[in-house]
Amino acid sequence: MRKVAVVGVGQTKFSGAQEKTGVELFAESAMDALSEASLKPKDIQALFLGNCLGDFTEGQGMVQAFAADNIGAFGIPANKYDGACASASMAIRDAFWWVASGFYDVVLAGGTERAATMGTSLATRTFAMFSDSRYEYPCGITFPGVFAMLAHLYSAKYGIPLEKLKEQMAVTSVQSHRYGMLNPRAHFHKEITIEKALGSPMVSQPLQLYDCCPFSDGAAAVVLTSEEKAKKLTNQPVYIIGIGQASAGPLANQQEYLPRIRAREISSKQAYEMAGLTPQDIDVCELHDCFSIASLIAAESLGFFDFGQAGEAWEKGEAAIGGKVAINPSGGLKAKGHPIGATGAGQVYEIVRQLRGECGERQVEGAKIGMTDTLGGDGGTLCNLILQRG
Repeated sequence: MRKVAVVGVGQTKFSGAQEKTGVELFAESAMDALSEASLKPKDIQALFLGNCLGDFTEGQGMVQAFAADNIGAFGIPANKYDGACASASMAIRDAFWWVASGFYDVVLAGGTERAATMGTSLATRTFAMFSDSRYEYPCGITFPGVFAMLAHLYSAKYGIPLEKLKEQMAVTSVQSHRYGMLNPRAHFHKEITIEKALGSPMVSQPLQLYDCCPFSDGAAAVVLTSEEKAKKLTNQPVYIIGIGQASAGPLANQQEYLPRIRAREISSKQAYEMAGLTPQDIDVCELHDCFSIASLIAAESLGFFDFGQAGEAWEKGEAAIGGKVAINPSGGLKAKGHPIGATGAGQVYEIVRQLRGECGERQVEGAKIGMTDTLGGDGGTLCNLILQRG
């Protein structure tokens, strides 16, 4: 199996409703990635694209084929991935395998979504389709409801009073917004305080407004090549050295394991074992913080902190830049934004730039190894990638 390198990355700004179509947004990010890699559209041998909601947002299906044509990659195989929020990560994972196998030398992967364009009501309804549509949604379960339940379970399991847990969750949000201020491509450029977070409107008890990520429009793209080709294209290759993916059924079928997400623990174990690393080796991680409680749960399942201790770790600065492991220096889903079909590629964009030392004020000094963590649905799909500076 060949080594696989990321030689170019591109990302649009993640933001509220944009006028460009999903195909146009992806083209913008793809051309930036190709330019960075000193490649042309004719060099791409396949396109793997994450997209979930194009049917609902624009009445446009089969966006992958139109995206390939739009950038001038005529006639190539083009596949679409739907793993809810993990869609782009799945696309990148599969692109890795095709290059590693030797079948392709250059693959473009990424994602695009216009979730903000849908408006809150329709976006909330369509996001809920990625839980169980027959039993969970009719009972009133939307994603804020799912993570509110996980917060209550977390509080009970680890003996953390709910008011204390809310304070810890607020700390994660404050950190994300602080880093988002330093990211020109982030959705939010607004700092908040713990007091403001705790005083914001209730969404689904105990989750308040600033515990929740926004609906965003945006796209991101990644160019993967073989090691041999990468050496001819860049003096700053970043290698994908570990990958993992796992799935699970409806939330009710996961109840004995909650609030831990079993699929995440399976997926991350695969990635660590493939890379020959442990959680202690990770310098920077972009993890799936769709809600503040999700930050704590993910950081523990990835092995960064003991179970029930992540909130305290955030309070001590152990999850900050300069701490034990820098978590979400991009601002994360919470502040960078969450265009679900593009989110995983946006995470890779940040990690690659961190490992190259290109992130300015939010740079994690000396970062050599980074990790991404993307959750689809209510634990139905989990994908992890580990990358290393060349």
